[in-house]
Amino acid sequence: MKKTPKTPAFKPYDQHQMFLFPPSIEDMIPENHPVRIVNKVLDTISYKSLFDRYPGGGTSSYNPVMLVKVIMYAYLNNTYTSRDIEAALKENIHYMWISGMQQPDHNTINRFRKNKLGETLKGLFIQLVELLIEHNIVSIKELYLDGTKIEANANKYTVVWGNSIKTNKIKMKAQLKNVWDYIQKQTAVEEKEEFPFEYSELEPEKLKETIEKINKTLADSLDEESKPLKKKMIRAAKEWPERLLRYQEQEKILSGRNSYSETDHEATFMRMKEDGLNNREFKPGYNLEIATNNQIIVSYGVFPNPTDSKTLPDMIRGIQEEYGKSPDYLIADAGYGSEENFTFLRNAGIEAVVKYNMYERLRRRKPLKRPFTTETLHYNSKEGYVVCPMGQRMELCRTGTRIRKGGYEREVGYYKAKNCDSCPLQGVCNGESGDRIVEVSREWREQRSAVDELLETDFGRKLYARRKIDVEPVFGNIKHNKGIRRFTLRGKKGVMTEIGLVATAHNLRKMIISILAPKAPSYA
Repeated sequence: MKKTPKTPAFKPYDQHQMFLFPPSIEDMIPENHPVRIVNKVLDTISYKSLFDRYPGGGTSSYNPVMLVKVIMYAYLNNTYTSRDIEAALKENIHYMWISGMQQPDHNTINRFRKNKLGETLKGLFIQLVELLIEHNIVSIKELYLDGTKIEANANKYTVVWGNSIKTNKIKMKAQLKNVWDYIQKQTAVEEKEEFPFEYSELEPEKLKETIEKINKTLADSLDEESKPLKKKMIRAAKEWPERLLRYQEQEKILSGRNSYSETDHEATFMRMKEDGLNNREFKPGYNLEIATNNQIIVSYGVFPNPTDSKTLPDMIRGIQEEYGKSPDYLIADAGYGSEENFTFLRNAGIEAVVKYNMYERLRRRKPLKRPFTTETLHYNSKEGYVVCPMGQRMELCRTGTRIRKGGYEREVGYYKAKNCDSCPLQGVCNGESGDRIVEVSREWREQRSAVDELLETDFGRKLYARRKIDVEPVFGNIKHNKGIRRFTLRGKKGVMTEIGLVATAHNLRKMIISILAPKAPSYA
């Protein structure tokens, strides 16, 4: 017997169905949804510093607390542009709930983020970290420090190089001196003048006067050799003073750096890692430094210098100012291991769990490419002598002071070997004639010994090993999960605002996932 097919059943669907009571947004959002947790956490902090930035009077403004919550929730969900946030406020029910159905446009959001929130964001960030410290989620006793380079929102083809400016000024002065020397050869002995510039100084006004004096002298010359010089100096009179002024302005912007981008003067050209094969390319960028504990960002900073070693003192001073105390232990990789940094940490009462750049090479089993460098020679700190590769004592012959580029003074001793000419290792140990002299810093050797001793203990090894699972995953989250590989705002102020929002969103996410909402859905 043939069965009659059943008619499919569907739930009623009528877009024009009238409701007796309008639906409430409150009922549509689950109790453990991230938007509720963000709202609850941000309600616990003070916004006084943000309110103080409003002068009062005039037309009413959007409540800054609402704007902070909207922007923080947007960054939590990888929504960064003001236009995307504006669209979400009109289309996304969670944004509607946290904004109270208010819909500020993208200009309002952008102005608030740039002009109001940027100046007070660090204070809000610190309040959230202090909240975590109160709940024993984070501790600043042990901080893990690391840095990464992030590309700036700048044109990579508009680079100004400091070395190029120096070279051009040297060439300019050399050409001027050549013409000056030619004129002096043509004049009488009693009328000769010294070249008016010192080796390192060039002033636009003095340059202009000198060129005018040269041109007057060349104008009276009928020598064939002077014709190309006349053309050159006529052109120099038009271009060189203006060019020198431009060089001086560029050197002020450089402020000791080697480069900057014309579209973002505070960005420095750095080697950026482009792919897994470690291919690198020079691009304008900033050095982002963060200090973490339990994979939560405790402090952050943005620096124009590409090397990590110079950023450590500023990061520690920032932490001391923000929390009123110093960490007990600072854990960082060999990029921070310098005598200056070890001295700074010791004076601050901080135990340095930081490797130095020769630490791994001095301990590996493979033979070193240069086994007789100064760093490999044994130094006896008690009796004050160095042992050469043949086991002979190298005695102290004199002392001196080295001044680093940043102004750090390093006390060094010079130790001299004996009978190097008759030594069988003369060719590979000492490349110069005579007895070898090595430069050794007693302070640096003692610091290295202290690091070696600490890292050989179980506590030191465990503490340093944790660095890889504490601070480095945070950079992975920022770059890969949140997609922050290139800043969208320009200038250090804008970059600090942007990374501050990213850091705060990262901490909020850690609260939601690991602590405040362990049962939150996977999209948290």
